[in-house]
Amino acid sequence: MKTRVSVIIPCYNERRTIGSLLEAIYQQTYPLNDMEIVIADGMSTDGTRDAIQAFSKSHPELVIHVVDNPDRMIPVALNRAIEQARGEVIIRLDAHSIPRPDYVDRCLDILESTGAANVGGVWDIRPSGEGWLARSIAVAASHPLGAGDARYRTSGDAGEVDTVPFGAYRREWMERVGPFNENLLTNEDYEYNARLRQAGGVIWLDPAIRSIYYARGDLISLARQYTRYGYWKARMLRLYPGSLRWRQALPPIFVLATILLGLAAPFWYPARLLLWVQLGLYGAIIFLVCLIQALRKRDIGLLLGFPLAVLTMHFAWGGAFLWSMLSDFFEAD
Repeated sequence: MKTRVSVIIPCYNERRTIGSLLEAIYQQTYPLNDMEIVIADGMSTDGTRDAIQAFSKSHPELVIHVVDNPDRMIPVALNRAIEQARGEVIIRLDAHSIPRPDYVDRCLDILESTGAANVGGVWDIRPSGEGWLARSIAVAASHPLGAGDARYRTSGDAGEVDTVPFGAYRREWMERVGPFNENLLTNEDYEYNARLRQAGGVIWLDPAIRSIYYARGDLISLARQYTRYGYWKARMLRLYPGSLRWRQALPPIFVLATILLGLAAPFWYPARLLLWVQLGLYGAIIFLVCLIQALRKRDIGLLLGFPLAVLTMHFAWGGAFLWSMLSDFFEAD
């Protein structure tokens, strides 16, 4: 008998993309009668539920459940979906993602071959629009300068990692470590994988598991996304301080150094000199990388868009991380 699989999807106002995701799941090579979809909807107001219902009617062989998530928080949505799910393996997807046709099959194969608690793969990051800025954001989000050493964004060899996106979890491991932390509005998957590792589970990344992920299309939404990431990463570190990685520490260190040196520069020449050296090296690295990317992809728009995207990522993430840490300090007092 085939393993029963539940695909869980947190969702809110995703009418534009939910149909594409459901079609991608419908086209999976894994047998439909061994799969179910559980969508935790945050009481969408844009017709998302109508789109789900229409798809379900036209594809009756695919079982689709919708559960309410009035809190509109991702970890709450995941927990409500898991409560409804009946699968032996739980695969988490997002409403703006597109898994490859063999996604479920590969997840099951690699879970079996590795014995891991959770497996995931690599994002094929695509622009969410046609313009030069949307293309630049997608390139920056998949480059080490923007993504650090996050292998699910930059690809790499198969192996054990700290976390994976859109993971395939063995239910017995989920029952062992409990539900997602509903106090974390973001970084809930990283925190969950930290608990799995503490319990002796392995988190495994394999680049054969692939999905399309659509990056943000403008700098404002990108800044909001990375502000959320940075703020809640700091909150998560209160629980797991040892989980901080160099790629996550560099942006707040850079932002803090820029602020402190900027404040001291008018009054202290060494601070002024250090500030110019820091910003000069930073600018030179970004210019060199964006020039290489523009030439490689033959896209002149990257010369402006790539630096803007990277600056937004670094300062939004780093600034929010520092603000969260500062908030912790005052709360402790």
